[in-house]
Formats: sequence, structure tokens, C-alpha cells
Amino acid sequence: IKMLLFLSSVIGLLSFSHSMPLARRLIDMTYVFDETTLRFPGYKEFKIDHLFNETYEGLASSWLQFEEFSSTTHTGTHIDAPAHNIKGEITVEKIRLEDLFAPAAVIDITAKAETDPDAEATTEDLLRWEAGTGQSLNGAIILLKSGWGRKWNDSQAFFGNTDYGTFPLHFPGISADACQWLVENRSIKGIGTETASIDKGSTTTFPAHAIILGHKLFILENVANIDKLPIYGANLFVLPMKVGKGSGAPTRIIASIPEVIYKMRINVPEN
Repeated sequence: IKMLLFLSSVIGLLSFSHSMPLARRLIDMTYVFDETTLRFPGYKEFKIDHLFNETYEGLASSWLQFEEFSSTTHTGTHIDAPAHNIKGEITVEKIRLEDLFAPAAVIDITAKAETDPDAEATTEDLLRWEAGTGQSLNGAIILLKSGWGRKWNDSQAFFGNTDYGTFPLHFPGISADACQWLVENRSIKGIGTETASIDKGSTTTFPAHAIILGHKLFILENVANIDKLPIYGANLFVLPMKVGKGSGAPTRIIASIPEVIYKMRINVPEN
């Protein structure tokens, strides 16, 4: 009953917001890029060098600072374009702008991830979200909530191994069956996750990547603050660096939520 009342309120508020603007809360879904930024084992670390950082006579401000940085395109919070795993597919700069702005559908698998680090979101989880919210996943960016964001500052816990840089890894993902169901039955924009991959950490074949990218969708990895979003009611702005011919790019992600919905946020029970 509480869930039905909540959802009725959310739907009413969202409808009301079209006629009268509501105060909104903005959530930064991006981790800071610096020398501590986690990266997938084998990928080059993020580096930044301060080239000039001092008083500069002749400028009205008398100060000049600039840097250069180097990184892989798949470090920290980033986007995977279809070209990442599909030969000849589109690269980052060709992703359509209309696909980078969409409602968020938060799929919560935290409970099963607590007992199984290689847990996967299933088709049943997706259907439970639709039944619980009364909404379709069509047009949404799916976000996998697993609780893994709490581990971001601990590389061993985040990657699920005892020696950073070694395999196998252990963290949650989404099943290949769920991805196949999505591309056959729904029209989503992409999938994002708190973890380093939408495939579970122990995989060696990355089937979720193959299915999602193979259908010209995008993937968001190492997404911050998913736990601050309601299951329904947030809109996402996905702003990747426009890297020409890039299979991925560092990405700023911003969630916009009506303040009243943010304060009422609730999860769909997993069982």
C-alpha cells in the first residue's frame, strides 16, 4: 500500500511539474579524475602535470595556471561507445545527443550483491521494476544499483581481488539474458553501473557488452551516487568528452530530480 501511495504521488508530481516548475536537486554522478582514480587492470592510470602555476606579469589577473593530462578513454566515470567492442561501430562523437538525455531507471540488486559479489541483474529484476513503478523501461537509461559505490576508495574491495591488477575480478553486473531481453523487448538508451563493467567481474567473455554495444547502445561505468537517486523520477544528462574516433571517453553525468521526489525516494523490494 505504501508503495502504491508513493508511486501515485510521484506520477502526480511529475505530471504537475509539466505545468508548474518544481525546485530540483542536481546530483553529480561522476568521480573526480586524479592520480587516485581507479582503472580497469591493465589500463594506463590518469596523470596530470602542472605546466604553469605561478604569478605571470603582464596579465590583468597576474596569475596563470594550466596543466596537461593523460589517460585511457576508459578510466574513472566514462562512456563505452559501440566501437569499444563492435568492429566498425560508432565512436563517441557520433552518439546522438537525444540519447544522452533520458530518465533513469534504477534497478536495485544490492541485497543479492551483499551475499554474492558476482550477482547479476536478471530479467525478473527488470520486470519487477516495471511492475513496482507502473512505468516502462522504454526510453530510459538503466542504472544498476549494487552498493559498490561505497567501495570506490578501496581498490581491492572495488575489484574484488586481493592484489590490484590481477584476475579474476569479482563485482556485480547484468546477465546476458537480461540484456538480450532488453534489446528484443524494450527500447532503452543505455545501461550504467556503479562497478567497473556491466558484465560481472568474473566474466572472461563480456557478453553483456557484446549485446548492448552490438545494438548501438552505450554503457556507463564507474557511475557515482546511484544510491542517491529514486528508483524513478530522475532525469540524466550524460556529457562525454567529444573524443573523435574514441571508443570511450571520460564523462560528466548529472541527475536532475524534483526536490519533493528526492525527499520521498524509495526502493522497489527485491523480493
